[in-house]
Amino acid sequence: MTVGGPGAAVMYLYRLKPGMGEEYDRLHRAVWPEMLDLIDQAGIYDYQIWRHEEIVIVRLRTQHSFEQAAATTAASPIQARWTAYMGHVFAQTEAADGQPLWLNEVFSYRPGPSEVRR
Repeated sequence: MTVGGPGAAVMYLYRLKPGMGEEYDRLHRAVWPEMLDLIDQAGIYDYQIWRHEEIVIVRLRTQHSFEQAAATTAASPIQARWTAYMGHVFAQTEAADGQPLWLNEVFSYRPGPSEVRR
């Protein structure tokens, strides 16, 4: 399955264990420099994370494709260390088939600047 091409936004979610929201936030206030370098190497940009209680929403764009970025990070020992470091906060990070918990767009409204409703 191909998910978004170059520059397309992809979104997925994680579920945290009850009460782990603050810990998740704390860990992300100090993302390792080598993890940020890996994100750059994978061609990931415009990477954003939101959280509401135990639900985490991830939105990102890639220079090539999500699959290529995922393959780059999956092959890295840095990613393996980060995943182990963060593992205690997660209740669910993927679907039964091993894919991310994708968010499917159900509505989009993107008028041009001259078309904005008043």
